[in-house]
Amino acid sequence: MTNAVENSASPAIRVTMSGVTQFKNCRILYNHRLIREDLWVEDGLIINPEELFYKQKRPPTFQVDCKDSIVAPGFIDVQINGGFGFDFAFDEDKTEDAVSTVARGILAHGVTSFLPTVITSAPSVYRKVLPLLRKQPGGEWGAGVLGAHLEGPFISKEKKGAHPVQHIREFDEGFVTLKDVYGCLDNVAMVTLAPELPNALDAVRGLVDRGIVVSVGHSAGSIVDGERAFECGAHFMTHLFNAMTKFHHRDPGIIGMLTSKRLPVQELSYGIISDGIHTHPAALRIAYKTHPTGLCLVTDAVSAMGLGSGRHHIGDMDVEIQGERAVIAGTDTLCGSIVTMDGCIRHYMHSARCSTVEALEAASLHPARALGIVDKKGTLEFGSDADFVLLSDDVHVRATYISGRPVFTADGQQFLHAPVL
Repeated sequence: MTNAVENSASPAIRVTMSGVTQFKNCRILYNHRLIREDLWVEDGLIINPEELFYKQKRPPTFQVDCKDSIVAPGFIDVQINGGFGFDFAFDEDKTEDAVSTVARGILAHGVTSFLPTVITSAPSVYRKVLPLLRKQPGGEWGAGVLGAHLEGPFISKEKKGAHPVQHIREFDEGFVTLKDVYGCLDNVAMVTLAPELPNALDAVRGLVDRGIVVSVGHSAGSIVDGERAFECGAHFMTHLFNAMTKFHHRDPGIIGMLTSKRLPVQELSYGIISDGIHTHPAALRIAYKTHPTGLCLVTDAVSAMGLGSGRHHIGDMDVEIQGERAVIAGTDTLCGSIVTMDGCIRHYMHSARCSTVEALEAASLHPARALGIVDKKGTLEFGSDADFVLLSDDVHVRATYISGRPVFTADGQQFLHAPVL
């Protein structure tokens, strides 16, 4: 497959399009089913063809033969730390290069929107990086940025994972402390925090009041700690099963929120790393069987994603890539994954034994719903942004579209936008 860092849209499909485009010979993911229908796009949006034909009496301007591809909403990654040699936290002097490189590279894996994720860092890093993680639409330059995901520094030292312990903080004055550490929240879409920390609930309320999604994670807290945070407006869990108290039958920890009687389960969403390393297939099946509609696939990818095996320097750490594992060199501590989103989907289908539709929605509809943007992203409903991906039956990316325009095609694939004469 062609690396999208080097090649987005091939010359054969790099065209200037105006008018209506009809995508035919495809199976579109619509209303939780794959149906054999055409997809219609105008001005970057998915449109209702009945209005086009019966009210406006207009034919399409272009037609695209999708060659029996599955057409699914573009994938949304709400937790990605970097990739292709760049890290959003550790490469603070190269933030703009990091965003553009990762945004372009993940097009090859069907991702059309993402949250660049910054792990636990010093206040000086947040002040330098956050103004550069601007929300911006996707296009030929790469996937769209929906805002930053700040994973820390308000986390449990006991469940820090690969986060640098020297930068972990507590909420001395609740939300006031959070604002002082981050500096500015304008570009922030999600914050991961440990709900058991003193004054954490004040921080949760302050973030929710500003429209920022609060996720509980990197936590040694109990189920009660998690429930209290969710009652204050949190509604996401960061990489379920990882960096949290292990399930116990007397206190299931925040994992137990999947079946809490105190919470409306339909409002609960959670990320899960489906790479065969971070989450055992049996654990994937438990999550899927317990609350499938809240499951959001995330890569949690680090800068080594897209690089080869061997040792790589990331920030203050040496990271060793061993096959499909990324660990702190000299240890067995995982430090994020190197999986791609389409790889997550394929592994999820195989391990959880779910349907293709369920797997695709876990990478599109579910994260869009968690972020509160399902009116524009994550579906192929009329009026939605025309961000979508053409897939083979075994969920390999053939082409990626943003606003109805081709931004990536795999090697050997060609989807011509033929004018309708």
